[in-house]
Amino acid sequence: MGLFGSNEKQEETPKKIRPTVVRTQSVAKEIVELAKRSNINPNSLDFNILSVQTFTRTNTEKEVDWQEIEDGQKIVLDEIKEVLNSKFQIKQAYEIEIFSKDEEDLFKDFHTAVGANATKCKIYLSIKAGSKIPLIPKIENELLKYINKSKIKAGILINVFDEMLDDTLSKISAVAKVHGGIEYSKNETILIAESYEPTPTTNDNFLFHYEKEEKSDEKERVDYSNRGFIHSVLEGDVLMEYIKPKKGKPGRNCRGEFLEPLEPLVNNVPSFTVDETIEVSESEDSIIYRAKINGYISKEANVYKIKSEMAIGEISFKTTGSISTGLDSEVSLNVNESDTDKDAIGSGMEVEVSEIDVKGNVGSNAKIHARRANIEGQTHKTSTVKADDLTVNVHKGIAIGENVKIVRLEHGTVEAKKVNITQAMGGTIFAREAEIEICNSHVKVTASKKIVINKLQGSENVFVIDPLMQSEGVEKLEKNKHEVQELEKSINEIKKEMQKYEKLIKDNAASFNEVKKRLLHYKQNGIKMPTAFVEKFKQFNKYQEHLDTITDEYKIKNDKLIFLTSKTATYQDSLVDARIINRDRWVGHNEIIFKLVSPQIELSYKPAEGSIGKIFAVVQNSDGVYEIRAVNE
Repeated sequence: MGLFGSNEKQEETPKKIRPTVVRTQSVAKEIVELAKRSNINPNSLDFNILSVQTFTRTNTEKEVDWQEIEDGQKIVLDEIKEVLNSKFQIKQAYEIEIFSKDEEDLFKDFHTAVGANATKCKIYLSIKAGSKIPLIPKIENELLKYINKSKIKAGILINVFDEMLDDTLSKISAVAKVHGGIEYSKNETILIAESYEPTPTTNDNFLFHYEKEEKSDEKERVDYSNRGFIHSVLEGDVLMEYIKPKKGKPGRNCRGEFLEPLEPLVNNVPSFTVDETIEVSESEDSIIYRAKINGYISKEANVYKIKSEMAIGEISFKTTGSISTGLDSEVSLNVNESDTDKDAIGSGMEVEVSEIDVKGNVGSNAKIHARRANIEGQTHKTSTVKADDLTVNVHKGIAIGENVKIVRLEHGTVEAKKVNITQAMGGTIFAREAEIEICNSHVKVTASKKIVINKLQGSENVFVIDPLMQSEGVEKLEKNKHEVQELEKSINEIKKEMQKYEKLIKDNAASFNEVKKRLLHYKQNGIKMPTAFVEKFKQFNKYQEHLDTITDEYKIKNDKLIFLTSKTATYQDSLVDARIINRDRWVGHNEIIFKLVSPQIELSYKPAEGSIGKIFAVVQNSDGVYEIRAVNE
């Protein structure tokens, strides 16, 4: 020892207790109390199960005595008579020996915790990654003791609700015996007890299915203009549903505690009625309200019904917001605002219905989509109206449809199959057929079949016939050209291959016939045929089969080439049949254009002012050159 004492740290010997035997219903509590009395850490203590006593009783009108079940047997409880009987009770008492943990503990490297679901009807043993179990004698029994001790400390009954343990322990034991022990490379969870889960109580509820919630991306800006002013429905849609209250079924957890379901809350019993447009079907669990027709759902004087027509003053951000019922909803909307200084369809509003009649104007950036639409006011230059059948009084924006009628076109754009305009004062028209009663100046009409002007009062107009006017027509022609090129390339390659095999067969025909004759002779006389002759015969047959195959391929591809080539000719033929008709005298500076398909060139003609040529078409002159001429029909 030095002058000032030793620098070596004295290791303290862990304090140990004498083994103590106790009988208790709460093992964890006994261990904590003993540790406290002995002034040691409860984690330094362990215990052995010496015996287990299981008691049950079923109280009737008065409390009865506990009856012990024979120790050591697996306890299987009858679900109806015992487990789900609220009067039935079960408990366990344990005789244990508490002692200080041994350094040689077999499970010192087996790191686990007991967990449970919320009702404690399912109990799990969670094994931490890195845990180890050595190969020990009677490993199944030792593991069972370990698991039972873990359950008892957590207040879980043992030998009850744990029928799965035998199979689980058998699998673990088999792995340990094969590998000389077990090491867990990742966290694992094992079910070690499962009792009777209660069925939850269902409170009554009322669901409005027609109030469909829009799915939105968190990054997307919320559209406050779309507030679901009208809820459209289709025949067969579930509109509403009343979920009936239902008390749940009882259960019992792995601690033996009876789980009584709560009484259901009843706050949503329907107090309304429905008319004949809504079907009501009732089952044990719910009442379902289903649409019998298309339309929108309406509630009037506490009566729900489905209607198809609605009249409103205006559609704006302040009043209705955007309205979308779908094109097939059969909803017809009447917008009655007719003040010329106001918008019946407000700025930025979007409307989608089956039919719509607008008394007044359509505002800036508004969008209307319908099967049929009628605008009695005027459309803003930034608005878009799309409908199969569309009628507009004064049009300045974009109109798209099948059949479009416009009273006055003022520099707007029209796209349709058939367009009829009373007066055009500037604008752009794309159509299959277009007819203008009075054409002023700065109008450009592009059609694929016919343009008719009944009265021409202006100049700087351009009338164009383009068989490929629609973008899909251009795409089809380009695709057609590509296919033709590919087919021509493929057909040329097949031709070369056909010529090659035809020559092979022709050059070898004589020798083939000789081989064939000899093989027939060998066969008739029962002589074994030489291998070389057989192979040559097979090879010649393969030549012939291949030639047949590519000949069939040539025919198929050649037929397709003829068909595709004729499609291009069809576009050109439609151009020859197309007409530009002016039933009036030509005034001012106007231009007629015909766009050829093959070759892709434009023919232009500018009628002289005062000329009376009425019907113009593309014809071939004596030299076979296409030109624009006035014709009789």
